[in-house]
Amino acid sequence: MPAPDTPAADDTAHPAQGSFFGRRKGHKLRNHQAHLIEDLLPRLALDLATPAAGDLRSLFAPPVRAVRLEIGFGGGEHLVAEASAFPDIGFIGVEPYVNGMAKILAQIDARQLGNIRLLAGDAAELLAWAPAGSLARIDLIHPDPWPKRRHWKRRFVQDTTIAMMARVLAPHGEFRFVSDIDHYNAWTLAHFLRANAFRWTAERADDWRLPWPDYTMTRYGRKAEREGRKANYLIFRHAPDGAAAA
Repeated sequence: MPAPDTPAADDTAHPAQGSFFGRRKGHKLRNHQAHLIEDLLPRLALDLATPAAGDLRSLFAPPVRAVRLEIGFGGGEHLVAEASAFPDIGFIGVEPYVNGMAKILAQIDARQLGNIRLLAGDAAELLAWAPAGSLARIDLIHPDPWPKRRHWKRRFVQDTTIAMMARVLAPHGEFRFVSDIDHYNAWTLAHFLRANAFRWTAERADDWRLPWPDYTMTRYGRKAEREGRKANYLIFRHAPDGAAAA
């Protein structure tokens, strides 16, 4: 079991709404990628300057039965695989890194996926914008661990963001977290174990040592395995009444 640490109060500094720590630019885009950013992205991008629809399922056509969010999708392998496997679910992907956005746009275009919407920006702003109870699941896969102590406040998992996720997740909705960094796994577990609105679903060691069924391994995940780093796969279920998650 990953040992939950207990960060000091100043280690859980609340990020101000709208703040974001991460890279936004990378290598120069190829012509086709630049065209997708200019032409396809505006058709898929969420506009947080306008109020959210009461039901986020209305963002998608054809209709979907539920909406999921992936925070920091990187190259988009996991998000595209999920959207392809579940065409009746709508997916929102958030990624501030422009090259990652260009990569997923190429995959969306090639596969003609109609059940993905995108935000090139801050996931905390998306959580503040989304209606209460509007998401069935939130995934955070191999996030930046910000290993230096002075940067821990930049980690996405904080008490404030957990409260924001609790607001937007439907009852029994799930937050799924994957990392090969032991300290970030322990940090995440410690924060969620003290959050009354969530329950850790693991019943045996393999529940967090092994990927959940049909998990799509990312390129970073495969690299971590080659280099001998073992990831943990943590699932927390929203239990807003404080009762054990079903």
